[in-house]
Amino acid sequence: MDKERRERLTKTTGVHLAMEAKETLRQVEEEFPDNPQAMKYFYDLFRAAYNGGGTNKNGSKRIGTLCVQVPEELIRAAGAVPVRLCSGSHAFEQAGAEFMPAKSCSMVKATLGMLSLHTASDAEKIDLVVNPTTCEQKKKAGELLEEFGYRVHHLEMPPSKDSEEARIYWQRSVKKFARVLEETTGVRITKQRLAEAIKTTGLARAAYRRLHELMKSPRPVIRGKDAMLVTNAFFFDDLERWTAAVADLTDELELRQEQNVTAAGKHAPRILFTGSPPIFPNLKLPLLIEQAGGVIVADEVCSSSRLLYDLVAYDEQALYDMVPAVADRVLKPCTCPVFLSSQDRIRRLLDLATSFGVDGVAYQSFAGCMPYELEQRSVGKALAKANIPMLSIETDYSPDDHGQLSTRVEAFIESLKGKARKRS
Repeated sequence: MDKERRERLTKTTGVHLAMEAKETLRQVEEEFPDNPQAMKYFYDLFRAAYNGGGTNKNGSKRIGTLCVQVPEELIRAAGAVPVRLCSGSHAFEQAGAEFMPAKSCSMVKATLGMLSLHTASDAEKIDLVVNPTTCEQKKKAGELLEEFGYRVHHLEMPPSKDSEEARIYWQRSVKKFARVLEETTGVRITKQRLAEAIKTTGLARAAYRRLHELMKSPRPVIRGKDAMLVTNAFFFDDLERWTAAVADLTDELELRQEQNVTAAGKHAPRILFTGSPPIFPNLKLPLLIEQAGGVIVADEVCSSSRLLYDLVAYDEQALYDMVPAVADRVLKPCTCPVFLSSQDRIRRLLDLATSFGVDGVAYQSFAGCMPYELEQRSVGKALAKANIPMLSIETDYSPDDHGQLSTRVEAFIESLKGKARKRS
């Protein structure tokens, strides 16, 4: 792509991205009554970030990550800032379509489209892209990123997580990653720096856990569209500011709970959301579910609760104990469908369905995302056995299927309401 055409495409794509973000925020804010006041922090954060606002002006190295499997504690211990690069923009998906196969995953296509047009200032450049070798498309995406001129570290993942051999393999991969980080940043990862990073990220995860537990309330105090916006903000916000904002939001929600203020109607079907991750501005399916009268009370996606739920646990403040603990925090609880067995993910879904009292499950799979498409059948069988209805949706980032999806979602929500009325 010649320089002039790239600059023109970058400008056009930027305009379309801003329009996408504006429309998503309009729906999130204006189409639902009585949003929590503390959500204004997150609405304004996205409004600024997607209209030219910067996110890193302190000169720290920026480490781009392409998956939740990257141990961000090590990045922070090396004095750098982790930035999740996964894109949810249809504009970037269209940019990626110029060099990606038509049937490739929307998220991979959009992410590569974004990075192919990346023209950020020195203060916002990506110093290293970390690409975990999860799905086949991401493996090949790393080669394309190197062609674009990015420095890429391929973080090698084991094909399973249940054996001791897999655990040892992964720990060696994480230790190698730590050395690459030290070379990139010029900062040595010491036990003191790693302990502080674990503490800081642990406080953020503890703040999220408090919000997550609150969502079990029989009368919902927050909608899923807001909870997903909160977790998406974790991708790029200052960690301490994000933690404080989540604490403020939870304080407000606890007060609302005491005052019997609810986010949805008493008989709104409670939905568990799973599958391919909703990444801003692509909140198409979550918004359709809640516009149709449902309320998302829990999720099992890597852009939301799976991103933040688990903490690092170690016995001794020494690198030989802390680095493996960081590696275990990423691998052991992961329920990504790229692993050989789906049983752990199915157990997690059934546990969430019980704990959060869900009435149905919405399963989103992006067209071309083979791991989620292939696992849909086994998940559906397990949920049917537990008498939990599931709506399976295959979609992409395009708005073209909005009407069709709306009809299917409304029918699903109405069927759940009908079952609730019969039980009454």
